[in-house]
Amino acid sequence: MLHFIFAAVEIPMLSDIVWIFGLATLVILVFMRLKIPTIIGFLFTGALAGPYGLSLVQASTTVEVLSEIGVILLLFVIGMEFSLKSLMAIKKAVFIGGALQVTFTILITSIVSYFLGFDWAVSVFIGFLFSLSSTAIVLKLLQEGGQINTIPGRTTLAILIFQDIVIVPLMLFTPMLAGETDNVAWSLFLMALKGTLVVILTLLSAKYLVPTLLYRIAKTRNEELFLLSIIVICFAVAYATSLLGLSLGLGAFLAGLIISESDYSHHATGKILPFREVFLSFFFVSVGMLFDITFLFEHIIPILALTLLTFVIKFITATLAVRAIGQGFKEAFMVAFSIFQVGEFSLLLAKVGLKFDLLDADTYQYFLAISILTMAVTPFVLKKREEISCGILNLPLPRRLNRRFGNDNVPQLELEEELKDHLVVIGYGLNGRNLSKAAKSADIPYAIIEMNPVTVKEESLKGEPITYGDAANETVLEHVNINKARVAVIAISNAEATKRIIAAIRHLTQNPYIIVRTRYVNEIEDNLKLGADEVIPEEFETSIEIFTRVLGKYLIPRHDIEEFTEEVRAHNYELFRFSAGEKMPRKKINLPEINFVGVMVEKDSGKYINTPLREARLRDELGINVVAIKRGGKTITSILPDEKLKLGDVVYVAGKPDALEKFEAEVEID
Repeated sequence: MLHFIFAAVEIPMLSDIVWIFGLATLVILVFMRLKIPTIIGFLFTGALAGPYGLSLVQASTTVEVLSEIGVILLLFVIGMEFSLKSLMAIKKAVFIGGALQVTFTILITSIVSYFLGFDWAVSVFIGFLFSLSSTAIVLKLLQEGGQINTIPGRTTLAILIFQDIVIVPLMLFTPMLAGETDNVAWSLFLMALKGTLVVILTLLSAKYLVPTLLYRIAKTRNEELFLLSIIVICFAVAYATSLLGLSLGLGAFLAGLIISESDYSHHATGKILPFREVFLSFFFVSVGMLFDITFLFEHIIPILALTLLTFVIKFITATLAVRAIGQGFKEAFMVAFSIFQVGEFSLLLAKVGLKFDLLDADTYQYFLAISILTMAVTPFVLKKREEISCGILNLPLPRRLNRRFGNDNVPQLELEEELKDHLVVIGYGLNGRNLSKAAKSADIPYAIIEMNPVTVKEESLKGEPITYGDAANETVLEHVNINKARVAVIAISNAEATKRIIAAIRHLTQNPYIIVRTRYVNEIEDNLKLGADEVIPEEFETSIEIFTRVLGKYLIPRHDIEEFTEEVRAHNYELFRFSAGEKMPRKKINLPEINFVGVMVEKDSGKYINTPLREARLRDELGINVVAIKRGGKTITSILPDEKLKLGDVVYVAGKPDALEKFEAEVEID
């Protein structure tokens, strides 16, 4: 009876999702402790849950569909992160280094595969598979190690960028290798024609249609609408390319490329990333479900031999490619030790190959095993890549070889200057605007994050370094190099958004000193706990500013005023938080018994008027001192004993309040 009830209410595929995510959580938790990449964790999860493992997942078709969505979102995000400007800054390393690495790897792998007994079409396809490396694993490790901005790091990034781009044509050529068309020339012509049409539509959309659309949507300040529009653009373009006979992945990449040329790419990337991670996990799980662990143990010797051969081939091709762009052997070896593994896009391409029968079941199992092993050892090799490279260069080789291994005159990559030791201003209201002006005046480099698209559009036209996006979005923060900033100032009015931004910054980095502006003092404690270094409540800072003016009028020394205000701030403005009737702490300020005022002489005669100051005896009779006299637009500061006070003079005198009142009564008209 209970079984009948549960079966009636159960959502199809829910049990599979629960098993996949539950098992993945446990597996990845263990793998993280062992410092093994999460991609391996998902592959291992699939192997455990799949038909070759515990057979926990039944609806493999559902997993396939979800994994396809993950691939579409992956290529979409790559397109959004793709910047033509940044690409041009390292174009030599990308287009020459990347192209040579991919070409050499395909060529050598194809030849080796042919001699292993595969026909030429399959051999070339295997070359496709092994030419790609893992962008996700390598970039994450380089970023964690602070290596991304070194010469080897940038060269590695350049080659990985080319690989990410070349996956699109490789996927398009795969059906041709499978013999899906009889007339290859005609197919290439049609592909070129369709590609040209798609490129033209992409350029027009990127320049005119999408920026205008996203601008109007962003003006509504509705985040749900913004996210919906991004997803619609992604899947609409992917669907359009599929109607033309091109791949969904190509459409997703082009959709991302369209958005990348707008001001909203970083904000959009941050919105899509969580969805990409969820659906992409299904892709790696679906690949893992096809992996037979028993096959690995039964063929461990040939698999290890082929893994070593893969390492050697990719090491040689990467070294040759980097040397070809003029860099030294040390840099070439370090790049080679970074990209020797098989990548996640190779797994995607392999599934396409299975679909077109370019791979049989055994070949696919060999490929998966090699891919997983190379990915698994990558973190350990990459961590020691410089040490190993130097060890190779220090081998006792003949003098002629040592000379050839010299690393003199390594050319610097032409990189665009990046922000470092800068100020990040979050919110471009009155405070943010004034802060930016002050930073510009002081020659302090700065970057601005703002959510108002109108402001972003106007200020970017004026040359301000302003980015559209939610600063609680880690992608937006990474775009302004938050990890290298010296100070981050959060100058927005939304208390909850402020907390999210502090948490996001501290999740990424502990580097910047975070200063927060809040409206109310009761928000101080929460912001400090989240990681803010200094919190300035607007309501009490105004009170402090007014009171410092008051103290100034009481002739309190500047040092004492500053000490008083610092003490108030240091105790989180507790002085201002006491209610009427409560006992509050007393601040020790020694108020002077004198005052300093300017008094206008409004009478033409009197006891102290037109009389030499020697005879007036102001100090003896009233206890006041004449400090200066302003007469006829000039100020007399050297007061002589024979000086007289005259009608129209402004006399600056210092003394006790009651003495000053008596003097005012003598010279002013009541």
